[in-house]
Amino acid sequence: MAFSFGGEFAVQKSPEEVYDFLTDPNRFAPLLPDFQSLSVEDARNFTVKVKVGVSHIRGTAAIKMQLVEAERPAKAVYRGSGSVAGGSANLTAGFELAGSDGGTHVHWKGEAQVSGPIISIAGGLLEPLAKKNVEKLIHGLQAALA
Repeated sequence: MAFSFGGEFAVQKSPEEVYDFLTDPNRFAPLLPDFQSLSVEDARNFTVKVKVGVSHIRGTAAIKMQLVEAERPAKAVYRGSGSVAGGSANLTAGFELAGSDGGTHVHWKGEAQVSGPIISIAGGLLEPLAKKNVEKLIHGLQAALA
């Protein structure tokens, strides 16, 4: 099962400041919904743990993330994978930044591919839950960058 999300927002920080925030997992990872912990391996790799719960499946997902594209101050793209209770997930999250009116215009997009028995158990609940969590994250990023 695949999901895609995207959107844009503007903040009153420079593209360099926004880029530095979005490429520092110590700064943005705690904004993830149901964040539990972060383990940074190096400048491009980290593992984040978040609580997950769909229907009667509950647990912790450990997602290994890698910064695969980094063009300061214009673009950052992450890829990640991990196992969740009853399945696995692969995801991509990207940000394109452009200076505008003394601030930065942020265009973002994300994709996730979820597989395993969780699909048959929670199928119809996955996309609305993913959308809600992505919205929470984007609102958190906007607030942190305000």
